Amino acid sequence: MRMSTLFVRTLREDPADAEVPSHRLLLRAGYIRRAAPGIYTWLPLGLAVLRKIEGIIRDEMNGIGAQEVTFPALLPREPYEATGRWTEYGDNIFRLQDRKGGDYLLGPTHEEMFTLLVKDMYGSYKDLPLSLYQIQTKYRDEARPRAGLLRGREFTMKDSYSFDVSDAGLDASYQRHRDAYVRIFDRLGFDYAIVRATAGAMGGSKSEEFLAKAAVGEDTYVRCTSCDYAANVEAVKVRPPAATSTEANSWGDAPAAHAEATPDTPTIDSLVDHLNTAFAREDRPWTAGDTLKNVLVVLKHPDGTREPLAIGLPGDREVDQKRLEGQLEPIEVEPMGEAELAKHPALVKGYIGPGVLGEEGASGIRYLVDPRVAEGTRWVTGADVAGSHVIDLVAGRDFTADGTIEAAEVRDGDACPNCEDGTLESARGIEMGHVFQLGRKYAEALDLKVLDENGKLVTVTMGSYGIGVTRAVAAIAEDTLDEIGLCWPRHVAPADVHVVAAGKEEAVFAAAEELVAGLTAAGLDVIYDDRAGKISPGVKFKDAELIGVPTIVTVGRGVADPDNRVIEVKDRRTGERQEVALDGAVDALVGIVRG
Repeated sequence: MRMSTLFVRTLREDPADAEVPSHRLLLRAGYIRRAAPGIYTWLPLGLAVLRKIEGIIRDEMNGIGAQEVTFPALLPREPYEATGRWTEYGDNIFRLQDRKGGDYLLGPTHEEMFTLLVKDMYGSYKDLPLSLYQIQTKYRDEARPRAGLLRGREFTMKDSYSFDVSDAGLDASYQRHRDAYVRIFDRLGFDYAIVRATAGAMGGSKSEEFLAKAAVGEDTYVRCTSCDYAANVEAVKVRPPAATSTEANSWGDAPAAHAEATPDTPTIDSLVDHLNTAFAREDRPWTAGDTLKNVLVVLKHPDGTREPLAIGLPGDREVDQKRLEGQLEPIEVEPMGEAELAKHPALVKGYIGPGVLGEEGASGIRYLVDPRVAEGTRWVTGADVAGSHVIDLVAGRDFTADGTIEAAEVRDGDACPNCEDGTLESARGIEMGHVFQLGRKYAEALDLKVLDENGKLVTVTMGSYGIGVTRAVAAIAEDTLDEIGLCWPRHVAPADVHVVAAGKEEAVFAAAEELVAGLTAAGLDVIYDDRAGKISPGVKFKDAELIGVPTIVTVGRGVADPDNRVIEVKDRRTGERQEVALDGAVDALVGIVRG
């Protein structure tokens, strides 16, 4: 790739619409160009990186016996109607009609198509186990595309599916894919964590995510300080207090619940201040954690129906929107507004208690509580009368919820749900891969069955395994860039060596041409900055550092001395430089590249 003819234009200033470092540098270095919000054109340098990532993925997927197929991006409505996802996806997919009025969508994911393909071709247990994969463009109508390649409307994804007769077979297929993912992400060369996850709208059971560690990541995950527990916050399970008798708790015998006047206390802070003034405790001050806060939201179901929901949680916690939606996906959630609140006269804003909640309460609103609101725990909460709260309200004795939900925020220092001594600490990450056991959800919906060894029809069980390929470009860039530009790991860099001809003398360009020819003949990919004229060496050096090939070679004045012709070799990541004799430079560089 000669810079004089390479289709690239580097930028000195950050584009105004670029939000995160990887986005800024991929645009500035000429890897991608914006076509529309969340949609990008891939230029030669970017495509070279993308193809190397695809090659690593193909290598490892083929290595576990998976076979590659490719489905259309334009898909018919009927399979998605059969699984319910035509409706469940809501506004998140691109729908269109052909000239005859037939409904289609641009594929957001292809579970249905994989399932129908196997159903069409296989019918016996002898055909299984089977793993199929594709690397295909996907489309999702993101409401707020952002961060360049990290959240787009059009993106490339590797999705694969395993098909087995038994659950034991699914376990084995899952482990093969998981092991392959470890090898893939190790080869891609960025720091990542494997965490427990929820399956969401995809359905299924066992689920894990591979997260690239990054401060700009949209996912928050937690790790235990003592054991190997790690989970996306959406999948964290709160360790509830041990259930106690509804007649007593850790405070001793629980008195009967009693309503007390608490004027002008519509907030948790104002309530706690009043309790410590008017109802001071002997053992310790009242805290927000002693109060039971009841939060009202509205669930927007995919079919358009709206359902009110009340969530009870300790007053020192807030509802985490992502955690809540993770439990309810594909349902969307919004706060209950004043107009919606007015439809339920039993609700007294600022003083809502469990008395009017629940399917049998006066409001009829479904009531789910945080696991910390366990049987026998004692609370201060609204009395459903303005200016009044109930003290010594005991869960299980004085009220019963309709169920529990994991919706409260997870904090650093929370108890680990997996061990007795550990606490949780949080970090940010970018979801790069997701492996989970779909089970029989799609096979049942689309009637994928095979004859078992006894001649009986059995439903196939499936696993699903995805990798964000275009997202990987951004994630790797985010993890490896520095203050002067991109800094690619060798396995995914657009070239092995970036040769810069630094000077105007004919001898410099002749030596550079000789070196590039030798490197190319040795099988290395080379970017050669052969630009002459008014392009200064300083501009060439800045471009080389911005583009981020791991080995930068400068051919300059050092080749002018006939008795000591040397070039400079720089490690882009460490900044280390060394002089190498031009005569042995090809062998030296091949040794560096191939290690």
